[in-house]
Amino acid sequence: MDKQLFLSYFNFTKKERNGLIVICILIITISVIPFFFGYFIQPAPFAFANFKQQIDALNQKKVDTNYKFTAKKYDDNNTNFALGYTANTNVVEGELFYFNPNTLDELGWKKLGIKDKTIATIKNYISKGGKFYKPTDIAKIWGITAQQADRLIPYVNIDKGETEKHFFTNTTYENTYEKKKYTPAIVDINTADTAAFIALPGIGSKLAQRIVTTREKLGGFYKVDQIAETFGLADSVYQKIKNRFSIIPNNFKFININTATLEALKAHPYCRYTIANAIINYRTQHGNFNNTADLKKIMLVTDEVFAKLSPYLTIK
Repeated sequence: MDKQLFLSYFNFTKKERNGLIVICILIITISVIPFFFGYFIQPAPFAFANFKQQIDALNQKKVDTNYKFTAKKYDDNNTNFALGYTANTNVVEGELFYFNPNTLDELGWKKLGIKDKTIATIKNYISKGGKFYKPTDIAKIWGITAQQADRLIPYVNIDKGETEKHFFTNTTYENTYEKKKYTPAIVDINTADTAAFIALPGIGSKLAQRIVTTREKLGGFYKVDQIAETFGLADSVYQKIKNRFSIIPNNFKFININTATLEALKAHPYCRYTIANAIINYRTQHGNFNNTADLKKIMLVTDEVFAKLSPYLTIK
C-alpha cells in the first residue's frame, strides 16, 4: 500500500507530460540562443582615426599647460600697470640686499636680478608719481613674477614717512554734503485721497479704494484704529503704517437720532437694520431721546454696539 502511494507521485497524465516536454524545450532554447548572437549582431567598427585625434588633442593640451597668464593687477591709485602674458621660464636670480623700491636706482634693480624691460617699467611708474607703499606692491609690477616677488618682498625696506602719506589707507574723507533726513509723510485719514494711501507700504489701489469707501459709509473716522477694520487689510501691514496716520477730532458726519430716517440709520455700517428699526420704534413710542445714552435702553443696543456707534450720534 505504501509502495503504491509512493509510485503515485511519479505517474503523469498525457497532458502533464506534454507540458513538461514544452518547458524543457523552452529552457534549452533560451540557454542556447546567446551562443548565436555573434552570427546575427555585428559589433560597430572602431573609429581609430577619431581615437588618434583625441590623443593628439590631449597631448596639445598638456603642452599648453606649460604656460600661464598673469592676472590684471592694479596699484592703490587704481592704475593698471601689470597686465601681460609670461611663460613659465626660469627666473634669473640676483644678489639679495635690503632696498627701498622708491629710491633704488637702475643698477640696484639689476643686482637684484630684474630684467631691463621690467626696470624701465618701474622707472616709468615712479616718474609719473607712482609710489610703493608696502612691500607687496612690487608684486604688481609687470614683469616681476610671483617667484621673484616672494624672493624680494622680505628685503623691501620702505620708510615709515612714505607709508603715512598713503592716499587711501591713511586719508580719511569727510562728506561735505549733509545727509538729508527722510521724514515719512503723515496722512490725514479723513481727508486723504486714494493716491495718498497707495503711497504707503503694503497698500495697493484696491485696498486704498476700500479705505475711502469705508470712510464714506461711516461718515468719517473718529479714531485711527478704525482703518484696521477695512476688509483685506492685514494686521501686519496696519502695524507698519499706523504711525503714519493722523486724524482731526470731530471731523466726521453726525447722525441726529431724533430726526434720522430708517434709511439713514441702517445705511451706517455700525447700525444694521434691526438696530435702526428698534431706534425708530423706541422714538415713536417714547418720543425724542434726551441724550445719546438713552439708546442703551434698547435691548439690541449692547455696550459694544453703543461704544462703536455713539461717537457718530447727536440729539441736536
